[in-house]
Amino acid sequence: MKILDVLQKEAILVDLKSQDKKGVLEELVMPLTHIAHIAQGDLMRVLIERERLGSTGIGGGIGIPHAKLKGLKSLVLGFGLSRRGVDFESIDGRPTHIFFLLITPENSTGVHLQLLARISRILKNDPFKEKLFNAADSKEVLSIIDEEDEEF
Repeated sequence: MKILDVLQKEAILVDLKSQDKKGVLEELVMPLTHIAHIAQGDLMRVLIERERLGSTGIGGGIGIPHAKLKGLKSLVLGFGLSRRGVDFESIDGRPTHIFFLLITPENSTGVHLQLLARISRILKNDPFKEKLFNAADSKEVLSIIDEEDEEF
C-alpha cells in the first residue's frame, strides 16, 4: 500500500497554527472527521490514549501520531506541517515540524503496521524531509510524496 492510496488532498495542512501537542492533534483530526464521518471527540480520545503510552514524536522533527478506532470503516491518513515547530514531547526533545496522522480500524493491525513502516522509512531521507518542510501547498506535498513513495 502506498501513502497516496490513502492520503487525500483535503487531509493535508501545510500551516499548522498550534504550538502544543493537543492543539496539533485537534487540527490534524479536523479534516479526518469529515473524510471518515467520525466524531472529533472519538478520534481525539484514541489519539490521547495512545500518546499516554509514549510519545509518537519519533525525533528528527517528525511526529507520527497513530491509533486504532473501533467502528472505523477504513484507514485514514492526515499530514501536517508546522514551520515554527511544536513541542510534541519528541524522544530527542527537539521541536516537531512534520506530522503524519494515521487512524486505522481496530482490527487492521497488519495494514496499520505496514503503513507506519512505510512512512517511517521515507522520513529517514533528509532531502525528502526538507522538500516536505518547504512545500507551499497540499498539491506540492502530494507531488513530493509521490516521487518518494514507490511501491516495492
